[in-house]
Amino acid sequence: METQDNKEQFRDSISTVSKQGKRVWIYPKKPSGRFYTARTVFSLFLIAFLVIIPFIKISGRPLVLLNVLERKFILFGLAFGPHDFYLFVLAFIALIVFVVLFTAIYGRVFCGWACPQTVFMEMVFRKIEYVIEGDANKQRALDAQPWDGEKFLKRGGKLVVFYFLSFLVANLLLSFIIGVDDLWKIINEPVAKHVWGFVSINVFTALFFFVFSYFREQACTIVCPYGRLQGVLLDKNSLVVAYDDVRGEPRGKMKKGEERTNGDCIDCHLCVDVCPTGIDIRNGIQLECVNCTACIDACDDVMDKIKKPRGLVRYDSLNGIKDRIRFKITPRIIVYSIILTLLLSIFTYLLATRTDFNVNILRTPGMLYQDQPNDMISNIYTINVVNKTFNDVQIAFKVKNMPAEIKILGEPVNLKGQAVYEGRFMIVLDRKKLDKMNVPLYVGVYQNGKEIKTVKTSFLSHSD
Repeated sequence: METQDNKEQFRDSISTVSKQGKRVWIYPKKPSGRFYTARTVFSLFLIAFLVIIPFIKISGRPLVLLNVLERKFILFGLAFGPHDFYLFVLAFIALIVFVVLFTAIYGRVFCGWACPQTVFMEMVFRKIEYVIEGDANKQRALDAQPWDGEKFLKRGGKLVVFYFLSFLVANLLLSFIIGVDDLWKIINEPVAKHVWGFVSINVFTALFFFVFSYFREQACTIVCPYGRLQGVLLDKNSLVVAYDDVRGEPRGKMKKGEERTNGDCIDCHLCVDVCPTGIDIRNGIQLECVNCTACIDACDDVMDKIKKPRGLVRYDSLNGIKDRIRFKITPRIIVYSIILTLLLSIFTYLLATRTDFNVNILRTPGMLYQDQPNDMISNIYTINVVNKTFNDVQIAFKVKNMPAEIKILGEPVNLKGQAVYEGRFMIVLDRKKLDKMNVPLYVGVYQNGKEIKTVKTSFLSHSD
């Protein structure tokens, strides 16, 4: 009799590595069905979105720019830089909480439906492989046969197409990092002018070609940490792709003319054949499962043929399968939801109140007033101006609540995009206009002649 420990032995290894430690190549059977069709449509939408976004501009700037190297970021028209680090930290924390909450409820739906690795591998590269080399059995036969004209043409043609697609994906990635305008310069101008850009394109192309032509599912099962994290993120109420062992066991082949006493699973092995990571979903939740739903479509098709209800493999929770109970809100979900709501509320407020410029004006500490000609006195101030936009601007200052002269000590305040200006200026007032020692001043800050902010400071005068 098979013990529980023997049943769990499959968890001691992964399906893509043999007992000898060698790579087990996966030949997934071409899937079909309602979920596969839905994933195809959704993937086409995502790919179209990724392709179109870099070409959309607002005021001459990309709609989205993720320039990590130069620390320039644009998200839907809003420019961000190093001075917005606090927003990035808050957004990152909110993202982590969202991932935890989303996974606790919906499992690894993101992996199977929206992860770029899955979308490009299964919905682009794998589809092309089916067209050129055929389904799983034909691919096995092609690998086994010697290098003749047919194999050279099919395998070589596939790799050429894969490399070209990898080149397009690399350019797509760089268009989000440096923008389509700079990418166009790299492609069209001499290599000597853009050596690092040329190197980057080729490095990313080689990387994507390696991943999609050879590494494949191992990016999910070996490299990506998300599969291992699901062990602590999921619970028995999480929605996952699961096999209904209550209904399906004991499994057994279906024989014509015999009255069936086993469960609904006829052990056809199709759920394993279509799996892109090579696992048997009937063994339970596994880190290699990316919730791609290929096994659901395969099993539903078999159930239709043997006149059994669909859903032997389906989206459900472990409690839903064992106890036949519906999904319910758990205390953990409530706590995560509250935390996420608070984080998003704070982030939204900070984003809504964020300005394009930060201006600080402080009277230089430890300094008294200075006597000036014609019975005038002055104070010296330090100024700090942060330009959060990518536009070059000219900043001017004016005292709003009384007649005064401002003298910039040094160069005019001209800032390039994402630049910081630190300097000093002097405010000169008529001594006769001052009736107390500490006079409040309101300094208007003007960008290219337009007022952008009013800063309150103080003016130290004589004491009578």
